[in-house]
Amino acid sequence: SSFLLGNAQIVDWPVVYSNDGFCKLSGYHRADVMQKSSTCSFMYGELTDKKTIEKVRQTFDNYESNCFEVLLYKKNRTPVWFYMQIAPIRNEHEKVVLFLCTFKDITLFKQPIEDDSTKGWTKFARLTRALTNSRSVLQQLTPMNKTEVVHKHSRLAEVLQLGSDILPQYKQEAPKTPPHIILHYCAFKTTWDWVILILTFYTAIMVPYNVSFKTKQNNIAWLVLDSVVDVIFLVDIVLNFHTTFVGPGGEVISDPKLIRMNYLKTWFVIDLLSCLPYDIINAFENVD
Repeated sequence: SSFLLGNAQIVDWPVVYSNDGFCKLSGYHRADVMQKSSTCSFMYGELTDKKTIEKVRQTFDNYESNCFEVLLYKKNRTPVWFYMQIAPIRNEHEKVVLFLCTFKDITLFKQPIEDDSTKGWTKFARLTRALTNSRSVLQQLTPMNKTEVVHKHSRLAEVLQLGSDILPQYKQEAPKTPPHIILHYCAFKTTWDWVILILTFYTAIMVPYNVSFKTKQNNIAWLVLDSVVDVIFLVDIVLNFHTTFVGPGGEVISDPKLIRMNYLKTWFVIDLLSCLPYDIINAFENVD
């Protein structure tokens, strides 16, 4: 099957996944399709029916299931007739979070294909070849009744065929990571980042103040407090060596070796220099 998954919670329902079948069918690379509208407006052309475009958009607006015969254009601007099926996917709270859009090429049923292999063939021969090669397409377009759905072993097959009235619930699942690796978007890491941000503001304000008025020589409490802050920053460096990050392709990187190499190449040196205990060194200076 050829299908797209669109985010139902963002304006214009951007594509979040495109399978290889759709890429082959449309001629677009997966990177070209990502973040484009799952209404496939990027494939519209001068012959695309305006009423069908409006019906597609209304289906998305109303979070409905529907199917259309629509003329779309491949990347090389070749017009192709598609049988497009749209279905909303709900999470465990019955909220629509994704749109599943499947596509089947039905050009053979609309007009004979004029290519090198069909030149010189009679109209009857072309029609015979079209029906023979597209028997599987006909079977896929035939709606399944409920008794057939019951005997389906694969729930994914039901979704992709859209023959079932019940779509599976969608539940976000955290990617599997090694035991000592922390997800960069988990609740603990988010809370920790807020603590680091607050301590950064504290350091940015208090360090210039203390240096200007030399308060540390007269107040041990400031020295202890700043030492604790430096220790927390050192712990943050350790955590950064065990925290996932987003790769260039948008994927979550959880490989410990890649995480260490990425951190060493980016913020490690700056973080290390920023949390060295200069205050302790300054406290033992015997100068006026």
